Amino acid sequence: MEKKYNYTQEMDIKFEHQEVIDVPKIVEECNEKWFNQTLTKVNDSVARIGIVEGEYHWHKHDNDDEFFFVLSGKLYIDLENKTIELNPNQGTTISKGVLHRPRARKKP
Repeated sequence: MEKKYNYTQEMDIKFEHQEVIDVPKIVEECNEKWFNQTLTKVNDSVARIGIVEGEYHWHKHDNDDEFFFVLSGKLYIDLENKTIELNPNQGTTISKGVLHRPRARKKP
């Protein structure tokens, strides 16, 4: 049985090609602590926005790499042997099959 977590994850594609994607508006309208929304599809990949506070659970993706890019704040990605710290305008790719846990400090 799959464990339930308190995250909002919208995997539907919100924007078609040639539509404006207004990231500040999406952030402003978000009242969730952990929110993921698929924004658009680019060839065989998708681009998602994540608005995060607190910890996500430990997990891995068996078939897909995962790219993280920070626009504001700080994101930590715990791996089994280290933690990657991302500041604004920094990113990293987590390879498929790698156990990881993203987390962001709670807002003061």
